[in-house]
Amino acid sequence: FSKEHLRALQDIHRDFARQLAMSLTPYLRMDVEMDIISVDQLTYDEFVCSMPPHIQNGTFKLNPLNGEISIGLSPEVLTAFLDRMLGGDGNNTDFNRELTSIEEALTKKIIERIVATLEEAWNSVIHVKAEFSSLDNGYHVVPIATSGEIVALISFEIRIGQKNFGLINICFPYPVLESVLPKLTPQYIYQHTSVISNEIGRSEVLNKINSVELDLSVQLGTTNIMIDEVLDLKEGDIIKLDQNINQDLIVLINGKKKFTANPGLIENKLCIKIADKYTPAK
Repeated sequence: FSKEHLRALQDIHRDFARQLAMSLTPYLRMDVEMDIISVDQLTYDEFVCSMPPHIQNGTFKLNPLNGEISIGLSPEVLTAFLDRMLGGDGNNTDFNRELTSIEEALTKKIIERIVATLEEAWNSVIHVKAEFSSLDNGYHVVPIATSGEIVALISFEIRIGQKNFGLINICFPYPVLESVLPKLTPQYIYQHTSVISNEIGRSEVLNKINSVELDLSVQLGTTNIMIDEVLDLKEGDIIKLDQNINQDLIVLINGKKKFTANPGLIENKLCIKIADKYTPAK
């Protein structure tokens, strides 16, 4: 890997860390913060020897990339996740033990959520589809590369509830990324992200906000009166407005002037007809 490749991997996974923290915070109902701390290349043997014992290792694919990728969760992180998912406060310190069958099932759910977020982050380079393979204790059980093969190791620090600190790491063997190396440049990622944002992002944003309710109100006119006049108001009093009866009304969206409109009636109900966009008087 060149330095440019490693910088591109850092850009991709910085966005991944931000998205995953946003996803896990409501899922665990705790504040989750995540930062990328390093992107390195080393041999697979060096990588395995540098990992702590009792680390839970999930393997998965990002189709159509060739080969398997591994993700490791340090015992501190996984224990906090599981404790929270089982109704605890996330402060369990019983790290070094084997997982129960229930905890294994929950661990798979966590890793699948992480991998789904990684899939979204990688779409800035190539459209991929994540496929979970297996969950193992340690890296010696299902090796994803030969001992001397070069891998890219991305390491993250994760903080859960401001108390628990731990590491998550993702290991990409060189053959997995070989086919996309020409695209692993910061320039390509920036340009490709802009294209996706222009072509797809707008429709996705609109789909997400279509169901959002907005306050629409119509301003018949305004006036200035004294406080003692307000206190003396009673039913039947007439307040003179600054709006001429022939002028268009002002339509406000969430309190901001957006359109002009004409008043009317439909089946004995008051209505307005949008006339134009609102343009402030010069």
